[in-house]
This record gives sequence, structure tokens and C-alpha cells, in this order.
Amino acid sequence: MPPIDLSADWCPTQADFDAFARVSGDDNPIHVDPAFSARTSFGRTVSHGMLIYARFWGLIRQARPEARQLRQTMMFPNPAFVGERLHLTVRETQAGRLELRAVRAEDGAEVLLGETEIAA
Repeated sequence: MPPIDLSADWCPTQADFDAFARVSGDDNPIHVDPAFSARTSFGRTVSHGMLIYARFWGLIRQARPEARQLRQTMMFPNPAFVGERLHLTVRETQAGRLELRAVRAEDGAEVLLGETEIAA
């Protein structure tokens, strides 16, 4: 089986944030309340980190529908905002070990860096 080497662009919407909040139960106003978020240092709503990871998992499952996650590590060095396009990359570094990287397309700021290990 060839190694996974994928990329995709995604522009998150407030509807994405709201839907993820409903599913996850994480309805922190920084994610779902534009008026509240406008008064914070971010100035607008910020993505749930796990919403970004869910987009990665969708890419992984396209390449390996049978994949099961064994473990994951992630960090979120910068926020991801509504309406700002993200570039997602997944690269298999060893059999079953995947590097994940999401960057804001506008300025190249990394919003998710991580690794996941999968089993088929």
C-alpha cells in the first residue's frame, strides 16, 4: 500500500463551528458567539481544535477507510478563524505514523501540528 501523502484546503465557517459545538457539547462562546468573541483579543470566533482534527481524520479515512486510530498528539500554536482558509497536510513518515500540519493560507501561521498512529 502506498504511503499516505495528502493535502486539502478548507475554509471554516461559523456554521461549522456551531455544528461541532452541538455534536461535541463544547459551546464555549469563543467558538460560537461572534459578539462575545469580538470583545476578546482574538476579535472573532476561533475554531475548536478537535474540529480541525476531525477534518484530518476525514482525509485519512478517504485514503484508508479501514484505519483505526491508536494514538494522537497535537498542539495548537495559533488560532484558526472563521472565513480564513486553512491548508491541511498529512504525510506518512513510517508505516502507520502520520504527521499532521494545518496552516493559515493567508499568513502561513501553524494552527495544528500533530502526529497520529493508525492501524489498518
